[in-house]
Amino acid sequence: MTDLHPEARRALDEFLDHLALERGLAHNTIVAYRRDLEAHLAFLREIGAERPRDAGESHLLRYLARLRKAGAAPATVLRKLSAVRSFCRYLVREGMIEADPTANIESRRLEARLPGVLSLDEVEAILAQPDTSTARGLRDRALLELLYASGLRVSELVELEVGDLNLKLGFVRCIGKGSKERIVPLGRKAIEALERYLETRKRGATALFPGRSRGKLTRVACWQIIKRYAALAGVKTHVSPHTLRHSFATHLLERGADLRSIQEMLGHVDISTTEIYTHVSTDHLREVYQSTHPRA
Repeated sequence: MTDLHPEARRALDEFLDHLALERGLAHNTIVAYRRDLEAHLAFLREIGAERPRDAGESHLLRYLARLRKAGAAPATVLRKLSAVRSFCRYLVREGMIEADPTANIESRRLEARLPGVLSLDEVEAILAQPDTSTARGLRDRALLELLYASGLRVSELVELEVGDLNLKLGFVRCIGKGSKERIVPLGRKAIEALERYLETRKRGATALFPGRSRGKLTRVACWQIIKRYAALAGVKTHVSPHTLRHSFATHLLERGADLRSIQEMLGHVDISTTEIYTHVSTDHLREVYQSTHPRA
């Protein structure tokens, strides 16, 4: 446990209790909040702002600068800033500090570039790689088709059970962040791949994608499956489960889907999180314009 000033430790513990008991956030989410906020508070103590009330905007800016200097990815900096912003707003509401030091810091100035988004051709090439004459190939094809068809997080995918699928109606039910349930539609190709996989899947395990000893397939195993088929497809860029999630959302937006629908399918609580995809779409539209307009 990080060594913090008792006042800072107490404030942090009370905030995490608030997240668990009042907001009902998932255990893994709370663990991530604890990790990010302990690092932030430890830095504040290092520079002489031991208690939450000692920290101002200048201290927070120094923290963000430290993260960038250490090579943290923009998405990581944004995530850590979001955790600190939530913490500070809680402290203001509870009367522990007078003013929110994050109030004037614009997230958009720190906005992250999305992880690589695959082209449709690259997605098609990856999905075509599994050898569907084998049981493993059928499983891998179903897994890849489901990820791209639904935009599920890999943590959501590995928790799926067979009963979460309704292939007749064409949807999958999953439990996302904060233990929130959502229903995501599936396309024809994903349904076909899942039907073929389920016909040959070993009986007994409840997990949709069993791992060793009939347990659930791990997130690392999913990452390795995707990495393997991306390499076989000749895709040179880094590809992860999150890449397929980003590609799912970007391709929908480029073909006319509205942000609210994409928000629902991705399980984003705040529409502002989904709005990051508008930047990708704008880049795509600019390319289309430049290549097609007679006076571009």
